[in-house]
Amino acid sequence: MSADRSGQVENVVIVGSGPAGYTAAIYAARANLQPLLITGFQRGGIPGGQLMTTTHVENFPGFPDGILGPDLMDLMKAQAVRWGTHLLEADADSIDLSQRPFRIEADGQTILSHSVVIATGASANRLGLPSEEKYWSSGISACAICDGATPQFRNAELAVVGGGDSACEEAVYLTKYGSHVHLIVRSDQLRASAAMADRVLANPAITVHWNSAVEDVSGNDWMEHLTLRDRTSGETRTLEARGLFYAIGHTPNTDLLSGQIELDSKGYLVTAPGRPETSLDGVFSAGDVADAEWRQGITAAGSGCQAALAAERWLSHHNLATLVKREAVEPAQAERPVNVEVTTESTFDPQGLWQKGSYALRKLYHDSDKPLMVIYTSPTCGPCHVLKPQLQRVINELDGNAQAVVIDIDADQQIAEQAGVSGTPTVQLFHRKSMVKQWRGVKPRSEFKSAIEALPA
Repeated sequence: MSADRSGQVENVVIVGSGPAGYTAAIYAARANLQPLLITGFQRGGIPGGQLMTTTHVENFPGFPDGILGPDLMDLMKAQAVRWGTHLLEADADSIDLSQRPFRIEADGQTILSHSVVIATGASANRLGLPSEEKYWSSGISACAICDGATPQFRNAELAVVGGGDSACEEAVYLTKYGSHVHLIVRSDQLRASAAMADRVLANPAITVHWNSAVEDVSGNDWMEHLTLRDRTSGETRTLEARGLFYAIGHTPNTDLLSGQIELDSKGYLVTAPGRPETSLDGVFSAGDVADAEWRQGITAAGSGCQAALAAERWLSHHNLATLVKREAVEPAQAERPVNVEVTTESTFDPQGLWQKGSYALRKLYHDSDKPLMVIYTSPTCGPCHVLKPQLQRVINELDGNAQAVVIDIDADQQIAEQAGVSGTPTVQLFHRKSMVKQWRGVKPRSEFKSAIEALPA
């Protein structure tokens, strides 16, 4: 659901779509403020925030058996939309807080708003190794949940660097795929919660390397070794590993606000303890962008609630709120994502635009003369959740002139291996049995569409 809201002044614009942003949207929408939420797309991470790169969330109240992070965010998004939130699925390119109403540039639009909720979250840090760029996506990854299932990591020695909850969760997750997992910790203890630390220390498939730092990685086309330095003795040693996954903290996404609003020395928004108000009247914070300590999904959601309620009070106090009149008191049921079933011989459609699995891939590759987009995903891949709806829009907009097949690399491991897939999402574009383009990660929808339109008829 996209919005073109240029030419009007919004009650509140929420920038960011993690638990904080979606919760703020739910509360603002239920207050009849009809909020506009700019989801983000590539800047500072992916829509849905850090939970999109998490497997089972076991500590969010209401889900006694846990829930996959991307599934939780899908539910929050559906709830926000159900109550009247307008989504703009794009990055905010600039935020101007120097004039009122505030001005936000996004997706070619200039958006005006009386109030703003900043819920832009924080981005995963990198180590900055000498060979980091060379081996990025060829052994090094910032998302074990996205990339751990790729063929190159299966039955291989893998390593995770970090000592918090994320690092421990990723280490445990990777034991499903790797032959052994090395957890590299800078200090002599884990910062993770007791439950997560216990899981790691009790797992025979995980070795913890205390007081260790990664100096660099090496290999041929793919990473094969990493060099560890003992932070106590200074000695170095080589460790065999085909994967290195970062879980070393985050930097707040406040670059668009620099010089306009009070930030602390680490770049976090400054607020009074327990309050969402920033140093600028009418601008409110929500989630990890102002939280350097707790950084939990539930605390982010709670702060999103506070930000929306504070914005509602502020708008009312200044007589700025324009309330929407609902045609129906009770909104329609929320629309939830529907998983596409694997295509079989009996369900295969030669003209089908969006199908799934190896059978459909083989048939379309050999028999169809239309451009074929093959989307490699994994069940726990949050970026895949973000990209697939965008690609479905591309296919639909091309009005039958291109087709797509989704390949689950868990279910079709051999196909992913033959295709050289090294992470998800990966998209390959074929035309007349030749691969003409490959993309890794989340890219703008226009990039895929223009590539298909440029192909000869």
